[in-house]
Amino acid sequence: MLKTIAVNQVRIGMYIHELKGPWMDHPFWRTKFVLKDEMDLLKLKGSALKQVVIDTKRGLDVLPEPEVLAPPLTDKELALLELESLAVEEELKQVKQAPLDSEHRKAAKIIQASRREIMSMFKDLRMGKVIEPENVMPLVEEISASVTRNTHALISLVRLKTADDYTYMHSIAVSALMTNLAKELKLSDIEVKQAGLAGLMHDMGKAEVPLQILNKPGSLTDNEFDVIRQHPQNGYDMLLKANITDPVTLDVCLHHHEKMDGSGYPGHLSGENISMYARMGAICDVYDAITSARAYKPGWEPGIALKRMASWTGHFDPVLLEAFVKSMGIYPIGTVVMLKSGRLAVVVRQSPESLLTPVVKAFFSTKSLVHIPVEEIDLARPGADEIVSNESAVSWGIGNIEHLWATH
Repeated sequence: MLKTIAVNQVRIGMYIHELKGPWMDHPFWRTKFVLKDEMDLLKLKGSALKQVVIDTKRGLDVLPEPEVLAPPLTDKELALLELESLAVEEELKQVKQAPLDSEHRKAAKIIQASRREIMSMFKDLRMGKVIEPENVMPLVEEISASVTRNTHALISLVRLKTADDYTYMHSIAVSALMTNLAKELKLSDIEVKQAGLAGLMHDMGKAEVPLQILNKPGSLTDNEFDVIRQHPQNGYDMLLKANITDPVTLDVCLHHHEKMDGSGYPGHLSGENISMYARMGAICDVYDAITSARAYKPGWEPGIALKRMASWTGHFDPVLLEAFVKSMGIYPIGTVVMLKSGRLAVVVRQSPESLLTPVVKAFFSTKSLVHIPVEEIDLARPGADEIVSNESAVSWGIGNIEHLWATH
């Protein structure tokens, strides 16, 4: 039986059927779950929620009278909750991440399911239908969970896009990148949720851009570029019409093309006038765009992309860009590097030992200019080869090397 109760009546063992209030008023990804953890109970009582709905058939009921209801949390208890939360976060950082291969398989399923949902969402937006944020959050939760289990699996796989599904896959990628960056910045659970949702919804205005412009293989005309430049405002208007009112999502949608020097659009905002989330969105949006193959250009290797982004003076917030690089690793998966031995190699896994010594696959000799038998090398191993520089496979006349790093 469903029963609405006050938050201070909640106890361990109850089945939470619904959290009565806006999804941003609570720290949970899910809205239906058995309450098993004391920390979750403290978080719930410390949130802005006043009521919850419980299912007494699937969990415990409220305590019978005359049991005295627990009073609201004191300042001391709230302080303790905050300290315990920080301790849990610190503990989670020490947890060994899931192996890349196993998370690759999970990430591939998440990407395919998310792609279908986002395609449907774009269709609904084109038709002017209302979209409930709560219905979108399971996608954000799945993406965030994958990033937490292994930072690199989903983020590397989602780079593999076709021209037809670029816009949908780009939304997934930016959500994952925003979530990863928010975690690197040590934002709160609620702020991480906001960042992930904003990333997923940031490009909804593309739903109104004709496909022949979005996927045009050549240069855009001035008129076509004007159409493209309208997508942030169009997306903002569409989200409002669709009942998406989260301020972070709306802000990132409208301002993810602003630049620190004021040369961006649509508002020509500059510096601190651009919100932190919009500055995060600008970095994540551009990174995924330039590392993905498009109809009009091949994607840049991640290492080259990060290096070039760092050189674009006035474009990005330098502090946030530095945090983004740290969140991705100095040599993200898919980065092509020159080894001291004169071989080209591609990064296939990060090393727990050091960001400077990833696991790579050597595949090309720059001395004899021929492909060589692929050799996997753990650069953290004593006496192994060393990275000399970032390289571009294209500049060496080498085509697709995705098969070397995208196995799952």
